[in-house]
Amino acid sequence: MKYKIRINPMAIADVQEIKAYIAEDNPEAAIQMGAVIYSKIENLADFPEMGVSLGAKINLKTDYRFLVCGVYLVFYKIEGEFVSVYRILNGVRDYLSVLFSDELTED
Repeated sequence: MKYKIRINPMAIADVQEIKAYIAEDNPEAAIQMGAVIYSKIENLADFPEMGVSLGAKINLKTDYRFLVCGVYLVFYKIEGEFVSVYRILNGVRDYLSVLFSDELTED
């Protein structure tokens, strides 16, 4: 089964911020990083479980999974026929606070 990809507006904004940050020093690398991130996201349509279960990593009940793209982590959930990408965050950042505060504000 091929899954449909949904990208949350916050994830799109994250990619734009990542590209803008990298472009300050290297515009070509910024374009390349954006392409790498979107390419990995596209792979989720065929292989939605290729990412790591966040719950298994942090011993917390959550449906989030994540992919590693260099220093960035793509957080997503498998929801029926969809793979929903929620955030793309730097791995050195306190991504758990960001992720779960986003969930609290959505409720």
